[in-house]
Amino acid sequence: MMATFRKLALLAALFPGAAMAAPPADDTAWDFIAGLTSEVGQRLAGSEAEARGRAWAADKLKAMGFRNVAIEPATTRAYVRGTDAARLTVPVPQRLAVSALGFSGTTPDAGIEAEVVYFASLDALQAAPAGSLTGKIVFLDHAMRAAQDGSGYGPYGQARRAGPAVASTKGAAAIVIRSIGTDSHRNPHTGVTNWPAGVTPIPAAAMSNPDADMLVRLIGKGKALRMALTLTGRTAESLPTGNVIGDLPGRNPALPPILVGCHLDSWDLGTGALDDGAGCAIVTAAALKAQSAGPTLRTIRVLLAGAEEIGAAGGAAYAKAHPERHALAMESDSGSDRIWRVEMKFAPSNAALADKVAASLAPLGIVRGKGEVEGGADVGPVIKAQKLAVIDLTQDMTHYFDIHHTPDDTLDKIDRAALTQNVDAWAAVLGVVANAAEEIAPAD
Repeated sequence: MMATFRKLALLAALFPGAAMAAPPADDTAWDFIAGLTSEVGQRLAGSEAEARGRAWAADKLKAMGFRNVAIEPATTRAYVRGTDAARLTVPVPQRLAVSALGFSGTTPDAGIEAEVVYFASLDALQAAPAGSLTGKIVFLDHAMRAAQDGSGYGPYGQARRAGPAVASTKGAAAIVIRSIGTDSHRNPHTGVTNWPAGVTPIPAAAMSNPDADMLVRLIGKGKALRMALTLTGRTAESLPTGNVIGDLPGRNPALPPILVGCHLDSWDLGTGALDDGAGCAIVTAAALKAQSAGPTLRTIRVLLAGAEEIGAAGGAAYAKAHPERHALAMESDSGSDRIWRVEMKFAPSNAALADKVAASLAPLGIVRGKGEVEGGADVGPVIKAQKLAVIDLTQDMTHYFDIHHTPDDTLDKIDRAALTQNVDAWAAVLGVVANAAEEIAPAD
């Protein structure tokens, strides 16, 4: 140890500027995620754990120096998980790794057992004749592929969002889908499914990709399959949820604020480190960094929304509770990998401001794109209501869907260097838009 100190002292003497070359690491974002995932854990929408998460976040924002911190209650339709279990009974007994989908129908406590009918795609399931699946368990195989911008989640995710309802209309007793994920781990990926009016919910689960591969191999050999399935969770109405908000006041409170959002709830298989503890950590740490040298011209407001995973009730509640004018909205909800692209939606009168944003990100290697700007589920309702300007900072999502909605969504998956790059990028953008004196006009 003394030798180490002597080496450091020698370096300082030989190179007196070296100690000042690298500023100390800012652990604000990391500490936020570590605290949320360790001190609260899983935060399923509508649960007591989500309520603890709101209390934790409000205390955290106050300790960080945010003002006007408030918990704003709301209610949500939610899913209460029960027992999730599946096993192959024919041609050979094997346990299967499954997770019920949000809003799944419920089996009896003893479960059900039935013949398995295979469909290679959602299109194939949609083409099945009415009544042809009566009493059967559907296995829907619809493998997702990775993409840097995460664009595969939209089309591949339809197997989860729409597949169970389609199976129900064909008479199926239940459905098991291949997980909407890009990993080869024996972890199922949960998520919500949707039941249009008049469609009876049936038990619906996601199966791990290795187990789905095994079923496909057996089917390829011409084997008949039977499965036992137990899903005892239930849907509940009007459960408590809510949002946490906090402000970093600007020098001119008359100017509409900049809104930065994320969601505080998570699925209950992991601890929600990537989805979306990272997003909440990024926006809060970046807001603080943007005001590290003093207040920005405009107020920066953080929105830590509730019940996003189950239907974005928090974002809708925020838009309803806050009709006051906002200037611009942004959201972080794609994990914590490096940001590589910025896309913007400004009025033509703000073209120069958009150029300043792009220039602020160029030193970080972030390129300007021209794709559709989304904003996100938590800030989407207020964007739509007020036709706000929007900025999307696109993270590398090549590996995001290896972890998404699985038990592996835990703190150890966060790359600290990538997390720092996110905070730097967000702070750079906020340093431009929160100091913009000109009117930030509605985008449409």
